[in-house]
Amino acid sequence: MLTVALLLPGNMNNTLDADNCLNVLKMTISKYGLPEIVNSDQGSQFTSDLWTDYLDDEKYKISISMDGRGRAIDNIYIERFWRSVKYDYVYPQPAQDGLELYAGLNAFIERYNHKRHQGIKRRIPSDVYLCVA
Repeated sequence: MLTVALLLPGNMNNTLDADNCLNVLKMTISKYGLPEIVNSDQGSQFTSDLWTDYLDDEKYKISISMDGRGRAIDNIYIERFWRSVKYDYVYPQPAQDGLELYAGLNAFIERYNHKRHQGIKRRIPSDVYLCVA
């Protein structure tokens, strides 16, 4: 599984705003193409009509997958990714401001997807993903 996160100036937000999440999804689709499935938790931004109507749209037909309430293990891969982000980058190297966090997260995700990884058979996510994409 390739974890895609587009960190661009203006799309990092610490609110539960569905508009922002949808804009990030649209940017991701424009860069990587349509996914078969989008998995999220049951946050208000992901259960909103704006989000679900976009994914359900006839021209996209993107399956919606939501983790069950209190079920972090429903999507163990993304949970493991966020654990890695927190324990390998965020906690040991707290950012002084949003720009430093933005740059650091971009570098971390690039390294996670394309260089360093201890996942399945020690293969990096981009190699696994690009073989089947």
